[in-house]
Order: sequence, then structure tokens, then C-alpha cells
Amino acid sequence: MAWLSRLHLHTPYLTGVALPMVLIGAGQGLVLAPLTSSGVDGVAPADAGAASGLINTVHQIGSALSLSILTAVAASVSTSHEAADIAARSGAALTGSAVLLALALAATLTLIVPARTHPHERTL
Repeated sequence: MAWLSRLHLHTPYLTGVALPMVLIGAGQGLVLAPLTSSGVDGVAPADAGAASGLINTVHQIGSALSLSILTAVAASVSTSHEAADIAARSGAALTGSAVLLALALAATLTLIVPARTHPHERTL
């Protein structure tokens, strides 16, 4: 996302858009499935459906909240030239998304990784 946030009016498509989007897709594929299965790991079989529903709800709420934050960030940017204004707003929103992803990484490393490396004894 940080690479994609450097987008400007004369950015070449291949190096400025296509390659960052490939990395984003690969990152989502490598991260979302393990994090989703981490959310239901250790849940009693009777509660697995509720845990899965909660995870999907949090995904949806997080996406909507992030989009609203990034839209507000983009709307706050203004320049004197319309085409430059669009590029500046896009760059601000993409930079904001890189910041949100960094915060998500910090939360994951702080909350999930220690719990996975030192699991509590589970009784089923």
C-alpha cells in the first residue's frame, strides 16, 4: 500500500499500479485465511458457527469503518488543479490505508502472536 500510495499523474501503469496490486492480492491471500482460522482455533465445536459469524461481522465492520476514515482523509485534501486534486486525494487515501495496515500489523504482533506462542491449556 505504501508503494501504491506514491501514485501521481504520470505514474506508469505497470510499475505504479499493476505490481503493487499483485503484491496486495498475494498479501491478502497469505494473511486473511490464516487470521480467519486463528479466530476459530480453540473454539468448542458447538460454538464454531457463532465464532465464524463474529469474525465475518468484524471483517465487514472493519472494512466499512476503514473506508469511511479513508474517504474523510481523501476529502480533506485539496489543490488548485482538478487532475492534481484527484491524484492527491488518491495518494492521501492510499497513504492512510498503509498507516491502517501498519496499525493492524502492530495489533496482530501484540495480541495474536504472543497468544499463539504461549497457548493456555485448553480443555475440550
